[in-house]
Amino acid sequence: MNTPKRFFLVGLLAVCAVIFLGSNVVEAQVGPPDSKVDPSSVARAEKIIARAIEALGGPKYLNIGNVVGRGFYTPYLEGASQVPIRFLDYIVYPDRERTEFTSSGIRTIQTNVGDTGWTYDGATKTLADMKPGQIEDFKLGMRTSVDNLLRGWWRKEGGAISYAGRREAGLAKRNETVRLTYPDGFWIEYEFGAQDGLPAKIIYTRSRKNSDTDEIEEVKEEDRIARLIMIDGIAVPLVIDHFREGIQTSRINYESVEYNLPLPEDLFAKPDNIKSLK
Repeated sequence: MNTPKRFFLVGLLAVCAVIFLGSNVVEAQVGPPDSKVDPSSVARAEKIIARAIEALGGPKYLNIGNVVGRGFYTPYLEGASQVPIRFLDYIVYPDRERTEFTSSGIRTIQTNVGDTGWTYDGATKTLADMKPGQIEDFKLGMRTSVDNLLRGWWRKEGGAISYAGRREAGLAKRNETVRLTYPDGFWIEYEFGAQDGLPAKIIYTRSRKNSDTDEIEEVKEEDRIARLIMIDGIAVPLVIDHFREGIQTSRINYESVEYNLPLPEDLFAKPDNIKSLK
């Protein structure tokens, strides 16, 4: 599994990849940036984004400052579900996240703060600074998140949006697609329900090392967003499934999501030692 993110909790899938499954990902797949952007395509993309924001809760959605999510992360092996792992996730926008996993009574923590981060391995009782590859995974999770598109964080990186067409999405269903392209050529496609305007899919490609052949290959990554419900006036997906080349690699299933709770600053700070770990 690798980053995707996912929806509101932008880095959880990246965290899962680093801690539980390892990462064979080499880099995001890039291509030539669009040299010409049709103004009408941009306008249509902006309209879809505006509709999605309203569908998710309008000002209530945009006023989210932090998110606390609880639930289960389930890895999949060759399309078959494995043992679910409980998680507790804290996010403070735009770039702080702490995710705690508990399995068989052992707690594992990964915390990201911008360009830095730290981890705690409950099995070996060790604290460590996050490796550069782990930080890059987190950043990619942020880059590909729905929040990034709808909140306009991509503008700081010089990204450009365009309309990518309408697609089949099941029986009598269609999705409208917005493509976000960065100056380095990396792109993400976001699908939104044509009828309800809600997020449905996130698609992008990456380069990764084949674990059997050690060759670099291009792979299609996809998040499918499901079971959106209203919590405090905000539409929240309870299920996010991740697929690689059409094969499911993970599921995030939320039990609860809370917004704008008072969170202590030291929640994200690296402890001086294990005894001071909270």
